[in-house]
Amino acid sequence: MYKIYFLIFLSFITLTHRLNSQNKVNEKNKKIVIAHRGASGYLPEHTLEAKSMAYAMNADYLEQDLVLSKDDIPIVIHDIYLDDITDVEAKFPEKIRDDGHFYVIDFSYNELLQLNVTERFDPKTKKAVFENRFPVGKSNFKLHSFQDEIELIQGLNKSTGKNIGIYPEIKNPKFHRENKKDISKIVLKILNDYGYKNKTDNCILQCFDATELKRIRNDLKSELFLTQLIEIPGQEELISEYATYADAVGPWIKLLIAGYDKNGKIIFSDLVKDAHVAGLKVHAFTLRADQLGDFPSFEKLLDFGLNVAGVDGVFTDFPDKVVDFVNK
Repeated sequence: MYKIYFLIFLSFITLTHRLNSQNKVNEKNKKIVIAHRGASGYLPEHTLEAKSMAYAMNADYLEQDLVLSKDDIPIVIHDIYLDDITDVEAKFPEKIRDDGHFYVIDFSYNELLQLNVTERFDPKTKKAVFENRFPVGKSNFKLHSFQDEIELIQGLNKSTGKNIGIYPEIKNPKFHRENKKDISKIVLKILNDYGYKNKTDNCILQCFDATELKRIRNDLKSELFLTQLIEIPGQEELISEYATYADAVGPWIKLLIAGYDKNGKIIFSDLVKDAHVAGLKVHAFTLRADQLGDFPSFEKLLDFGLNVAGVDGVFTDFPDKVVDFVNK
């Protein structure tokens, strides 16, 4: 009798595990909201404050762009250089390269922590890229490591009971290789150490470099959910190739538009349709309430992307607005 009860209990546990795993996979099947550099429409991009705000807004995923420091620590920052979001020119003027840039890779982690982070600005004019966002040079923000951000998100998941994921991007792997650094290996080890190992884990890994993403899948044997980012017209013609190693494509939103008819109506490209036929999700970037393009309102832009074009998720600087739109 006890043996029968044990077998029933074991079957129940196995079924529960399978259902939980399937539910985690199914989470990627709904319309997802990806906080682009955090709540970057409200606070300086990629700061822990911007990530905390995006978390509170209930984005499904928080994005982390990753660049290595001189001592091989992945730093959460959008570019390989520091010029347009920090006071590096004032703090370390001697570290400027001949091309006029200050590169993350030339600084140790401790040196990077000495910098103040601000709203993105034009290094020549010192004016904000988005003039109605957080004021340039105000308050106190710092750079941080990938590990710091993972621990923040996992800590908040524990304390709030939510299950918000991470969406890291390998930035410029070719540049890192030229500087004798294998950023992908370093990032994959950190992800593995923090429990992100396969498609059922709440992590999506992205990269623009198709050769590198293919290497991550085939040579480095990653079983994570992978997104191939694309932004150049013509790349969408390689959908069938992307499907051999990736799980999603992340196109620039304008790649969804093939043109306009004589009445000004949008003519759609085949990107979303072709991706779905190939079994790929589509996560489009970047939808901004203060950069509408040809659309009269943010709601119209969201309706175009999520409903009319039929993408599966969007990157946005304004996660609260997109979460509200999706929930409606």
